[in-house]
Amino acid sequence: MAADSQNSDRTLPATPRKIERARADGQVARSRDLGHFLALGAGVALLAAFAPELTRWLTQALAEAMRFDAAQIADPRAMSERMLALATTLLWVLLPIGGVTVLLALGGGLLCGGWNFTLKPLAPQFGKLDPLAGIVRLFSGAHLAEAAKACLLSLLLVLAGAWMLNTLWPSAAALLAVPLPQALVAAGDLLQRGLLAIGLLLAVFAVIDVPLQRQMLARRLRMSFEEVKREMRESEGNTEVKGKMRARMRELVNRRMLAAVPRADLVVMNPTHYAVALKYDEAKMGAPRVVAKGADLVALRIRDIAKEARVPVLQAPPLARALYAHTEVDQEVPARLFGAVAQVLAWVYQLREAVAAGRPFGAPAPMPDVPADMDPLAEVAAGAAAAGGAGA
Repeated sequence: MAADSQNSDRTLPATPRKIERARADGQVARSRDLGHFLALGAGVALLAAFAPELTRWLTQALAEAMRFDAAQIADPRAMSERMLALATTLLWVLLPIGGVTVLLALGGGLLCGGWNFTLKPLAPQFGKLDPLAGIVRLFSGAHLAEAAKACLLSLLLVLAGAWMLNTLWPSAAALLAVPLPQALVAAGDLLQRGLLAIGLLLAVFAVIDVPLQRQMLARRLRMSFEEVKREMRESEGNTEVKGKMRARMRELVNRRMLAAVPRADLVVMNPTHYAVALKYDEAKMGAPRVVAKGADLVALRIRDIAKEARVPVLQAPPLARALYAHTEVDQEVPARLFGAVAQVLAWVYQLREAVAAGRPFGAPAPMPDVPADMDPLAEVAAGAAAAGGAGA
């Protein structure tokens, strides 16, 4: 009952990941009927193609086997050598036919389920030694369907064989009165007709069995909603763990960024919302570079570290907003902000010279000009004004 309930919950098709795992375990759709049909069809085709050569060879072989003299009868080794020679010749004739039929039988498996090489099915599975589980599997729907199909195929083959014997028996009996070469040709024709009838029957079963095996495999691999959810969690990772990892990475990035603040030349702030630390080394940099930036609490932390390290902090809200919006850490300042950044850096350099010389520095802090389209607050204000004018 538990197994039936579990199977009833599995209504979703298998995911690609489960199909891949099933192939690794050796679960692939295989049609035995397709292999039987291809093997038998190859045999019939080869017999039909090489019927004249086979008839000629059989005639010669029988004639040679029936030719002997008194010396050969007296020497048992001569008879053994002749029998060995005939068996070797027969083997060379049958080996190519058998090799082609085996290759086509294997090719039938490849046509149905594709190439799949794995050694897992050879590993011991002690769970299958449980007799109760074996009885349950024996009476499962898949095994019952396979048994019914095999019984039906056997019944039809027996009926087809009986019909062929009943139809061809008079012709086969008449071969006793026909010379050997003609009898061999007629016997080959009767054999081909019988094999062709069996091949047609196997072809019908193969056409039905190939999609049936694929459907049965898909049914065995069906998944429940909970299994799909669990597999998605396994493939994408636990959300909580990924969140903790992202938080840890942000913490490491912020720690490295804050460690660069004491080496900055200047921190530009929008008093409480944004802070951007800039550094410029004429020998190593083509343009000023952002070494740290942050908003809200991170901005305040940047400001505090800068004050502790005696890094100048300049209140320039438009420039702070523009730098925060259009730059990333370790990225150079955009070309359109070069003029504004040059103004504040020039003020910083003058401040440093005054402090180094021990003289007072009374120059007011600059208010650099920032292009309106680079300042997010100016863009919002312009959009609001445009909307108000349109409403009026």
